[in-house]
Amino acid sequence: TWGSCGDSPALACQMAAARTYDRLCGSVQLLLGYLPTERSLWPYELEKKRSQYSAYKDEFLLNPESEILEQIDRDVKRTHPDKSFFSAKSNQESLRRILIIYSRLYPSVRYVQGMNEVLAPLFYVLKNDLDTSNSTSAEADTFFCFVELISGFKNNYCKHLDNSRVGIRSTLSKLSQLLKKHDEELWRHMEVITKVYPQYYAFRWITLLLTMEFSFNVCIHIWDAILGDPEGPPDTLLRICCAMLILVRKRLLAGDFTANIQLLQHYPQTNIDHLLHIANRLRGTMPS
Repeated sequence: TWGSCGDSPALACQMAAARTYDRLCGSVQLLLGYLPTERSLWPYELEKKRSQYSAYKDEFLLNPESEILEQIDRDVKRTHPDKSFFSAKSNQESLRRILIIYSRLYPSVRYVQGMNEVLAPLFYVLKNDLDTSNSTSAEADTFFCFVELISGFKNNYCKHLDNSRVGIRSTLSKLSQLLKKHDEELWRHMEVITKVYPQYYAFRWITLLLTMEFSFNVCIHIWDAILGDPEGPPDTLLRICCAMLILVRKRLLAGDFTANIQLLQHYPQTNIDHLLHIANRLRGTMPS
């Protein structure tokens, strides 16, 4: 059934994350299109990109805009303070440089608060590559992977597109339509009866790619599904968001505005494999 969930969600989450970590570590550059599918071209592409990043550092790290720099500094220091990896000064500096360069290289998007949370899993995965020739160049590789990742979602970050057909409000509307198509009873309770609209809970889900809803290791597992799905990351993310609603439908149907907002802003621990199974059942049904 839609709302059922497997036993021992905590254990299932840990096991699923462990299974996918090694796979994602080796494939994230391919999944994001940073590396070509032809393996013989990898050394050339890596050397070219890493050299390009070095040039970016020389060009863009001088005199960054103070307001953006202050925001980046604050956010980097808040990034997973519970993990010693992100407390290391050298790793914080890498995150800081990547975000500064991105904000200057892509002025139409710039830096949006919370991008540090999207960047963190990429850097963690690449920095922990067992191949030291890759781990020592993790900052450069992470930058280009981050660029590729954000490019698939960048319209959600552009304020001037908020009210357009491709901005964040349109994305939230697609989530609403997807829920209505697959569970009209739940959609009606949420949006007609209790007035719990997607912007109250799914804005963060979508713009931060679920990094604030699940533990760090579980996010890596979810990202493996998002990045590797042939329907593309944006549609896959929306299917997972819809599945998150369906998975807790009984609690949502029993809740009022306050209870449901509380539930969705503090999403409960769940069996991630089951969540992804539900999301997979929604395949091919995205609203246009």
